[in-house]
Amino acid sequence: MEFNIKGFVDISLVDWDGKVSSVIFLPNCNFRCPFCQNAKLVLNPKEIPTISFEEVESRLRRLKNWIDGAVITGGEPTLQNGLKLLCIKLKDMGFRVKLDTNGTNPSLLKELMDEKLIDYVALDVKAPLIQEKYSRATGVNSDRFLEKIFETIKILREGNIEYEFRTTVVPSIHTEQDIEEICRSIKGCRKYVIQNFRPAENTIDPKFKNVKPFSRNELEKFVEIAKKYMVNVTLRT
Repeated sequence: MEFNIKGFVDISLVDWDGKVSSVIFLPNCNFRCPFCQNAKLVLNPKEIPTISFEEVESRLRRLKNWIDGAVITGGEPTLQNGLKLLCIKLKDMGFRVKLDTNGTNPSLLKELMDEKLIDYVALDVKAPLIQEKYSRATGVNSDRFLEKIFETIKILREGNIEYEFRTTVVPSIHTEQDIEEICRSIKGCRKYVIQNFRPAENTIDPKFKNVKPFSRNELEKFVEIAKKYMVNVTLRT
């Protein structure tokens, strides 16, 4: 099966806390977050050359003694029909697998968890879980997605897998009140990560390439708010 892999990073120290990982990028997404840095991967993936799994497998085997696992990210990986088989292949090679997801495919996520095909999940909580604010952060009408995201949150909280909920905070989209509302919704989760937006040349909405990120002091205020609702809060800048 062709896995439609559009990017591969041999060594990453930042995609899985405490681990050295390789990163596999899968295309397409059902969101259009205006601040997203992977515009071509989301909007025009056919313009990006596909990397064969054979090449990825070869590179992973060479890295076997250097990395702790593989991260599957996107785009939104759960849109790909071959995701489960890709996880099987990686597990058969002896790798731990981390999945990055926006939470819109809870049934597939649960299947991967039940079959022990993934070891860690990073769920992006884009904004307070109300239609107007989620739609603004995701660039699409979020009405049809919110129920699925709530289900994904429930699956992770009730499961045995390691996970984190994370929010990329973006000026003009997120406020202190928004962080408070998010944290009320996920109160007591195992790990919550606040990560700062980084402007880039290829954001989906071009105006975000010139947006100045939050200052360290502003980020620390977000962390203080989050710590009222959970013990394990991490800041990524």
